[in-house]
Amino acid sequence: MNTTFRHVLHLSVLALASLLAACANRPVSLSYTPPDQPEGSSGYTEKPGWTTQHYAVAAANPLATDAGAQVLKAGGSAVDAAIAVQMVLTLVEPQSSGIGGGAFLLHYDGKVVDTFDGRETAPATADEKLFLKADGKPMAFHDGVVGGRSVGTPGTVQMLAQAHQQHGKLPWASLFEPAIQLATQGFKVSRRLNTLLMGEKYLKNDPVAGQYFYDAAGQPWPVGHVLKNPELADVLKRIAAQGARGLMEGEVAQAIVAKVQGHASNPGKLSLSDLAQYRARKREALCFDYAAAGKDYRVCGMPPPSSGAIAIGQILGMLNQTQAATLPLASGVAEFSGLTPSADWLHLYTEASRLAFADRAQYVGDPDFVQAPGGSWSTLLAPAYLKARASLIAQGPQGPSMRTARPGNPANAQSAYAPMPEQPEYGTSHISIVDANGHAVAMTTTIEDVFGSRQMVKGFLLNNELTDFSFAPADAAGQPIANRVQPGKRPRSSMSPTLVFDKATGKLVMSGGSPGGAVIIHYTAKTLYGVLNWGLTPQQAISLPNFASMNGPTLLEEKRFPSATVEALRSRGHEVREQNLTSGLQAIQTTAQGLRGGADPRREGVVMGQ
Repeated sequence: MNTTFRHVLHLSVLALASLLAACANRPVSLSYTPPDQPEGSSGYTEKPGWTTQHYAVAAANPLATDAGAQVLKAGGSAVDAAIAVQMVLTLVEPQSSGIGGGAFLLHYDGKVVDTFDGRETAPATADEKLFLKADGKPMAFHDGVVGGRSVGTPGTVQMLAQAHQQHGKLPWASLFEPAIQLATQGFKVSRRLNTLLMGEKYLKNDPVAGQYFYDAAGQPWPVGHVLKNPELADVLKRIAAQGARGLMEGEVAQAIVAKVQGHASNPGKLSLSDLAQYRARKREALCFDYAAAGKDYRVCGMPPPSSGAIAIGQILGMLNQTQAATLPLASGVAEFSGLTPSADWLHLYTEASRLAFADRAQYVGDPDFVQAPGGSWSTLLAPAYLKARASLIAQGPQGPSMRTARPGNPANAQSAYAPMPEQPEYGTSHISIVDANGHAVAMTTTIEDVFGSRQMVKGFLLNNELTDFSFAPADAAGQPIANRVQPGKRPRSSMSPTLVFDKATGKLVMSGGSPGGAVIIHYTAKTLYGVLNWGLTPQQAISLPNFASMNGPTLLEEKRFPSATVEALRSRGHEVREQNLTSGLQAIQTTAQGLRGGADPRREGVVMGQ
């Protein structure tokens, strides 16, 4: 660790120790003060980036960020802050995450990276025919989403309780006070929430959600309207007093199951025993080495059922086998400040992405049900394998796009599975935190689609996470798909919470991640590459134009790339689609001077700290 940075942290710890000594006769507690409530934007608003000295919180809504920052100011840990942030997000960003969904959390305690898997599970009575129609063909996506059929056993609260038991400092119950106060006193509807409600087709069909989110005329509550949620406050009080049992057992659990099973046209299979028997999992972090700009890094993420760390590691590893590192950023378009990746770099990146996504579709699923190729997920990240895969990328100024890649054969393994067809993925929120001790959290949390299953119970929305499974259980030849529905199984995810370390010193370098469905992988990879390879600040890297390929068309964020870049890619055979790519990136970088934070200009998140 840098001497100056160590000194800054040492002073902050001493100051905190003095404060605690002065309060030795009473337990450390959180005294929460609701802040002024700014209205977030749903468009693109340039953000300056933030610098702090001792700690920082980056989250998707200013009220949630503030709750986390107040927890850290009171002496709480990074995990304490994450709990407070998540509970407030349940209230103020209900379209993206909440206690009715699931999450992945990475935690660094100064020595070890722990990973906590709070991914939802399929009900015990679900089977691979869950999303098949009577004729045996897969349902249309939203026919599966809306209603009880898509609801998996929620895991976020139990996962956070497990993490708090190991890494919490403040009392569990105190961490719910910000969300309880805001739910009771009310919060101002943000522009983003209002905009999403304006475009939402299904939510008001649920009587409970319709009454909560819309006025008597059926219009979404306007920006600035003070919205109260006493039912959620009561549920949060119950969880604060009882732990995860307050959600997974008793009155709240019974209400969840009644809602899921009682849907008039699309009932689900979730039961009380599914809730009572759910267990969050601790897993070994999936880490890989990455060399960038003359430095060696260790990048850590979630193993399966997340596909994020594997895909990001493959993309970055393959890029290092090409001329990508020699290609600088180019000038952007006039209406957006800053720089943009060049056409040559985008060609290499999207070709590597096609190869990574082909492997993702072939191999990745819940490790309790799906065997890793060669017995280890690391076979997909082996340097020799990535070098061989990268050799398939056509380089040089005229090298054509492969357009669609086929999966590889890591460790000469014979796969028993068929590739999963492309399927929509949505939703999600990300939280990055570094506390005064230098401990860090990267947590990505979701209810999947916008507003989840559109089923509201006791003030919160239920997930539609089961639609992350393949609707089709097998290919036309009857070969099974790894990510098909099975009882108790966790659906494959793209969530990519990431922690980066200096390989030589072990020092924390960055915490980051994003929402965005399958494109989470690309948003996160873009930010890592921008900071580590191009030397950008987190804010500069986040603000770069977005781009992606899921082994199909080359996707470019609309109105962000020069026409010459688009035409250069098309001349190489890329099918280019310019479209809205709304990331929600949050990242915090450690430096010798303190902490640098960034939040996505495409959403309403901010960074706060001291």
